[in-house]
Amino acid sequence: MKVLTPQGEKIDLLTVNIGPSHPATHGALRAFVALDGETIAGTVTEIGYLHRGFEKMVEQGTWQQVLPYTDRLNYCSAILNNIGFCHTIERMFEVEIPERAKVLRVLLSELSRIIDHVVCVAAAAADLGALTNYFYLFNPREKVYGIWEKLSGARLTNTFTRIGGLYRDTYDGFESEVASVLVEVEKGLDDAFRLLQHNRIFIERTRGCCPISAEDAVSWGWTGPCLRATGVDRDLRKDEPYLDYETYDFQTVVGSTGDTFDRVMVRMYEIKESISICRQALARLRPGPINTTDPRLILPGHGKAYHDMEALINHFKVVFEGVCVPAGEFYGSIEAANGELGFFVVSDGSGKPWKIKVRPPCFTQFAAYADLVEGSMVADAIACLSSINIIAGELDR
Repeated sequence: MKVLTPQGEKIDLLTVNIGPSHPATHGALRAFVALDGETIAGTVTEIGYLHRGFEKMVEQGTWQQVLPYTDRLNYCSAILNNIGFCHTIERMFEVEIPERAKVLRVLLSELSRIIDHVVCVAAAAADLGALTNYFYLFNPREKVYGIWEKLSGARLTNTFTRIGGLYRDTYDGFESEVASVLVEVEKGLDDAFRLLQHNRIFIERTRGCCPISAEDAVSWGWTGPCLRATGVDRDLRKDEPYLDYETYDFQTVVGSTGDTFDRVMVRMYEIKESISICRQALARLRPGPINTTDPRLILPGHGKAYHDMEALINHFKVVFEGVCVPAGEFYGSIEAANGELGFFVVSDGSGKPWKIKVRPPCFTQFAAYADLVEGSMVADAIACLSSINIIAGELDR
């Protein structure tokens, strides 16, 4: 392909597909690039190939039946998606969940954030040829999946949260297993820090690689660790607290340059903060109910349903009609692992959603990818993609 430079000179550009078959694009992302040698002169991106139709599928079932679909958004931290959706619907009902349920949600959220960040850091290093970090970080991550399996019966897509509380309480030994896995995560993270933080090769590959300014990041709609890496101190857990996050002691991790190095390091330091929050949550965990008693949301116990006609009718209505969310429009969001995960919900007052629009953090970050990589080398494009941690399931449109 021949093009003209601004000075009127003719140059030959080679057009190449990076992905979707490239290992670093995870089989779902495609960047069509025009190369001047090894330099990317122009880029056109496609958002991915996991088009499952989330926003139409959820209109077919009840509000509770939306939950398994949310698991498939960011499947690296599925429980966070559950919590985000349930939190939004609970705010529409204006109900408070019990204290134990709140603390458990915080604990599960931060464990999910840890394993999500582990995927990003380990994959970013592996894509640059540093495979050892992968094993240091993925061994404790596997232990977290063991906890998920005992809690919910599933490892990846857990569907553990319920509107009004949780699927069930924890198992015997849950607290000790979580405390143990936090120690292992901490050790793996320290090992990874020693390998990466002052590693000359890693620093030269990532420092100044595909930077973005704070103004541009805000303009693109970036949130989460990628935005904080540019120097913007924005975290919904502090700025718009939910689940009593304002009562936990933790720091917002902020970078300065917005380059690949900062995006990776912000996540590594956030894992340390999440470990601290998990330990605080474990210290707060007390026996108690895990679901609200609001009859609009929760099935009556078997004892009531078998002996009380009103309870039996309520049981049938909740099962067959579904939870009837108050009519209206509402937007709710949480600080997911990659940034602001929001749900814009439209209810007509029935047991089925009229419309649910998802605001996933990965969508805006991948939208900026073409601008980030233009003018960089092909190898830099791979490093950049790893650092913004695109989860293709969230790109579903």
